[in-house]
Amino acid sequence: MAMKKTTMVCAALLITAMLPLRAKADMFDFSFSGSGVSGTVQLTYGSATDAKYPNAFEVTGISGTFSDSNNGLNIVDASILSLVPINHATPESSNLLAPDDFSRFAVANGLPAQENGFLTYDNLYWPGGSPQTASDYPLHGGFLDIYGLMFNIDGGDVVDLWSNGTITGSGDGPIYGVAVATSDQALDYEGNLSVSTPEPSALLMLSFGVFGLAGMLRRKSKLVSQ
Repeated sequence: MAMKKTTMVCAALLITAMLPLRAKADMFDFSFSGSGVSGTVQLTYGSATDAKYPNAFEVTGISGTFSDSNNGLNIVDASILSLVPINHATPESSNLLAPDDFSRFAVANGLPAQENGFLTYDNLYWPGGSPQTASDYPLHGGFLDIYGLMFNIDGGDVVDLWSNGTITGSGDGPIYGVAVATSDQALDYEGNLSVSTPEPSALLMLSFGVFGLAGMLRRKSKLVSQ
């Protein structure tokens, strides 16, 4: 009877431990900062992946805040409202590596010449680091790729946040960029942001502790039964 009770306790502890892990498994938090620009972001994603890259998860939700004081902007802790929907645009014919979710947002004025009047995005999250996703650009490795996320903020502007990558694909260093725009005008374009992710939460660490306790109880029950 004692062994059965101990087994039941272990099972209950395991279920309890799995619940917070399950809740956290589809979210990713990070913050970023650069010259005049900063923000905090929480991404939500499910099991759906890009049709071309099964290790790239489609982001389904976003929240957080965004600030930008460059170029006379006075964006202070503006709420991140929603993702700009992907539109499956056709990449350049020579770009054979673009994800299936590759998308474009047209901006009439102010973008660098190499952007050809468009900001690109795909709203993909790469938990293992992105591979090369453009045939003519070898740098890679961020949890966002070189196209990145596009989202709406309070006030009507859109923000495009991407990874510049590294030649080794390690994802180390200030490898992210951001643009702020409307369909009429590019308002800011910064290519040197630092990104940080939080340490595991106390709740997550507690869950690991419960797993350890369950293992100890299981071993004890085996000793009692011998």
